[in-house]
Amino acid sequence: MYDLSTRKRALALVAQGRSLNSVSLETGISRAAIRSWQDRIEPRPRMPHPDPGRPSDESAYAYLLGLYLGDGCISPHPRGGYYLRIACADAWPGLIEECREAIGKVRPGVGVYVAQKQGCVAVASYSRNWPILFPQHGPGKKHERHIALEPWQQAIVDARPWEFIRGLIHSDGCRITNWTTRIVGGERKRYEYPRYFFSNKSDDIRGLFTHTLDRVGVEWTTLARGSNPFNISVARKASVALMDAHVGPKY
Repeated sequence: MYDLSTRKRALALVAQGRSLNSVSLETGISRAAIRSWQDRIEPRPRMPHPDPGRPSDESAYAYLLGLYLGDGCISPHPRGGYYLRIACADAWPGLIEECREAIGKVRPGVGVYVAQKQGCVAVASYSRNWPILFPQHGPGKKHERHIALEPWQQAIVDARPWEFIRGLIHSDGCRITNWTTRIVGGERKRYEYPRYFFSNKSDDIRGLFTHTLDRVGVEWTTLARGSNPFNISVARKASVALMDAHVGPKY
């Protein structure tokens, strides 16, 4: 038997979006017991969001939208509501923290937690409004279906293009140092230069990325991977300088 305070603590952890497994491991309470307590609770009235189509912090939303289009997914909870999950590599702890902060700014008050996976973490949060805030949610893989922004989303991206670009680069992009050799004064010398890459199988998502680059004056080219044009490259000096000023490498 468990007292009321123990039950409330366990259910509060579940309400934060934690899995039954993780709550069970932390509290020592069986998953079956926690599930039975959930079943006995009367559903709480849904709290209205002031405007679910317009996020609380639009700069954070533009960044989170880029992360979602690159490495995010939305999945339904068996008892209602949805989980937003963003996959982030362990190599970039700064990115993981920024992702957590962005979710908290877009939906103040929601629980945000990190689930460790093999070589990466899933930054996750539960809310009934995630499909409203990210209407690109749908069955199947993103590159196998049409992806387009709603007018209110496009207005946010138009007002905050660099945050959107930064989210896309932080999800499916990188800043690298390329090198080549040149003959200078009769000697072959190594020449290094920075470059940004963005890779995504979705023609639509790549189109959103390049359209936004055009708006901020960044020149880009398409590089084919085999016969597939999955890579967008930014290599011109002035454009790389713009990207460095507003995006920068992952950290």
